Amino acid sequence: MITAEYTFCPPDTYPLERIGCPEKLLFFDIETTGFSASGSSLYLIGAASVSGGVWHLTQWFADRAGSEEEILQAFFSHLAPFDTLVHFNGDTFDIPYLEKRCEILGLSCPLKELKSWDIYKKIRPLKKLLGLESLKQKAIEQFLGIEREDRYSGGQLIEVYHRYLTSRDENLCRLLLLHNEEDLKGMPLILPILLYPDFLSGSFSPVQWELREETDIFGQKEHILEMVCQSEATLPRPFSWEHPFLPGVRFQAEENRLSLSLPLFEGELKYFYPNYKDYYYLVYEDTAIHKSVGEYVDRDARKKATAATCYTRKTGLFLPQPEPASGPVFRTDYRSGICYREFPSDPLSCPDFPDYISALITSGLGRGLRTPKKKKTISR
Repeated sequence: MITAEYTFCPPDTYPLERIGCPEKLLFFDIETTGFSASGSSLYLIGAASVSGGVWHLTQWFADRAGSEEEILQAFFSHLAPFDTLVHFNGDTFDIPYLEKRCEILGLSCPLKELKSWDIYKKIRPLKKLLGLESLKQKAIEQFLGIEREDRYSGGQLIEVYHRYLTSRDENLCRLLLLHNEEDLKGMPLILPILLYPDFLSGSFSPVQWELREETDIFGQKEHILEMVCQSEATLPRPFSWEHPFLPGVRFQAEENRLSLSLPLFEGELKYFYPNYKDYYYLVYEDTAIHKSVGEYVDRDARKKATAATCYTRKTGLFLPQPEPASGPVFRTDYRSGICYREFPSDPLSCPDFPDYISALITSGLGRGLRTPKKKKTISR
């Protein structure tokens, strides 16, 4: 077994405290001779941790056939000070692979005693939204503008390892170690990708708004709300997207700012009461009233309300509203797929508008980004 140790000092790119106690986190990565733990073997384990602002990287390399158990035992001995394993797709590959190899070799595997934190799982819902070519670590590095010396994939290096075992060529050894080293050094550097889910699932404070008019292709005038909000997270690169279910709703995110463009509905909409059995529908007024009042209306002018006729009408300006909503929801008709909320006279002073914006964003995102949020006071 060959043990290699390095120190390095990457820039502070993401608050490690959001993952756990920084000095209790152990980043790790493995290299194997195949994908199946039953038909291949482990030849390299690398681990990186931070202490006193300095990162320490250790690699255990199986420099001869039969030393797999030795590098496993060395890695397991290294785990003692840590409580969380941080990795890239380790929940799917690295951890199950190590557990299976331990089972085959008859070794006790302590990995279940540590928490697991998978970077890949956190960013998986972002692929389409950010236009990522793939979700491989190198693709994330390219998106963030991170360059690496290593040009090989883990699969390409399997043959290199077999050649090393027969030749003992130190250049081949260095090539194998370099790939693992750069994967590990790259993990702290790609953590800013986590700012995107932080940004999208966080709170937004509206700071500026403007209502403008546009004329569509049919010559009809429409009102567009342009709004700027601030987030607690700052993005490394800007991106933009459109809401998949609400036509015309567009977002632009850059640094800690979110700009929204929201088309308003102008005209008459209906508010449908949920408990329609308690209402009468007034035929001539085209509205519903509660039975306690409707009892005094002539029987010929009223009938029992149904879910589709239990409404009151309102005219004004309305914003598209994702469901579920906490306040009144308006629709063009009972089966309309799009619902609305009243447009407030001043969105900046509307107390629930930050929640409305957050709901607007998360309603069009993948489930992985729809995380429950604690209520917090928004300062303006």
